[in-house]
Amino acid sequence: MKCVALCGGVGGAKLALGLMHVLPPDDLSLIVNTGDDFTHLGLHISPDLDTVMYTLAGLANEQQGWGRAGETWQFMGALRALGGEDWFQLGDLDLAVHVERTRRLAAGETLSQVTRGFFAALGVGARVLPMSDDPVRTIIHTPDGPLAFQHYFVRDRCEPEVTGFSFAGSAQAKPAPGVLAALGDPDLGCIVICPSNPFVSIDPIMAVPGLRAAIQASRAPVIAVSPIVGGRAIKGPTAKMMRELGVPQTAQAVAAHYGGLLDGFILDATDAALAADLSASGLACATAQSVMRSLQDRVELARYVLDFAAKA
Repeated sequence: MKCVALCGGVGGAKLALGLMHVLPPDDLSLIVNTGDDFTHLGLHISPDLDTVMYTLAGLANEQQGWGRAGETWQFMGALRALGGEDWFQLGDLDLAVHVERTRRLAAGETLSQVTRGFFAALGVGARVLPMSDDPVRTIIHTPDGPLAFQHYFVRDRCEPEVTGFSFAGSAQAKPAPGVLAALGDPDLGCIVICPSNPFVSIDPIMAVPGLRAAIQASRAPVIAVSPIVGGRAIKGPTAKMMRELGVPQTAQAVAAHYGGLLDGFILDATDAALAADLSASGLACATAQSVMRSLQDRVELARYVLDFAAKA
């Protein structure tokens, strides 16, 4: 079965890894959020693309939850000693990626070309596509004014109250090469929305003109996996954002956020009691063990998602 998955960072990357273990490389395309990309210390940083890359290449730091395994921090120590900005951690191994990406972009390559080269160099066969080669930047709105995403997320540790979101540059952006073709493939078996933050991981993807319409036009079922389990986010500030926006901290609210896009929705077994209400609304619903602590968890959830999509 051919599959296109939309994903952000850690949570999305976990399911993406499971899908990669289940599907042949040519059958899996990943469309990754680049709304949290930014320039720092003169370098182009693509956090979600890098998290997906490290995860699929077996290089992720599982204990830390972000970055590379075996990382060292001499660069950051030296930068700190010079009085440089040290709020965004760049490990010595990770730094090589940002330096080389920045060099290639300056030489005229697109983000898609750079990404393809990196994944090939690390032996990852799945097709990984940035949502756009054009800059789209997620802005977090707060009572004290707008914040660039990484300032909110890393520098300010998600502490400011969230009042809304916008995606600077989205109106002018175009889907990256290969994105619309993947979504429009007549043999596509399913579109999966990974358990990523719906507001700052999936919505930036949907904000790129043509992407939502391509998903709606596809004949393949669209299946979302809830990032909310028992009223709590598996990872990151999703539940906090929902609370501050006045949105119920439930899997049902996540399904409602995606509106008419979905053909199916997968809840964690913890939230099995919600399945009846969702099914009554006309949305095919199923429950699974969706908290992915091990590779086996990721593979089993991927198989479950694909099986569910085949029946949707």
